[in-house]
Amino acid sequence: VQMMESGGGLVQAGGSLRLSCIVSGLAVDAQAMAWFRQAPGKEREGVAFIDGEGARNYDNSVRGRFTVTYERAKNILYLDMRDLKPEDTAMYYCAALREDLREDYGRYCPGRRHADDFGYWGQGTQVTVSS
Repeated sequence: VQMMESGGGLVQAGGSLRLSCIVSGLAVDAQAMAWFRQAPGKEREGVAFIDGEGARNYDNSVRGRFTVTYERAKNILYLDMRDLKPEDTAMYYCAALREDLREDYGRYCPGRRHADDFGYWGQGTQVTVSS
């Protein structure tokens, strides 16, 4: 399994970015997928979750500003971010649910989950929001 993020960069507060995660080795709609972020000195936190049925969930800090989707044909996971704030500055990672949990839950796995539940990760893409 390989996952590669892109789309990060430097943006002014109030701006928008679209992150992409190209996935190979598993289907984006076969299990829960997520976007996490980690700022320096802070723990990795989940910001957006989507399962194989399309159910989505967000951290309160990004709800209404971020949207997670996937494109089955291209096997890509997206994170559309708008109205960005300096506190959104972090390394952003895409992740796929661990294989054992995928076997337990299948495509239906709604809600937010801890980082330990995800077994496949990309290398990350940096998002920096200036004030």
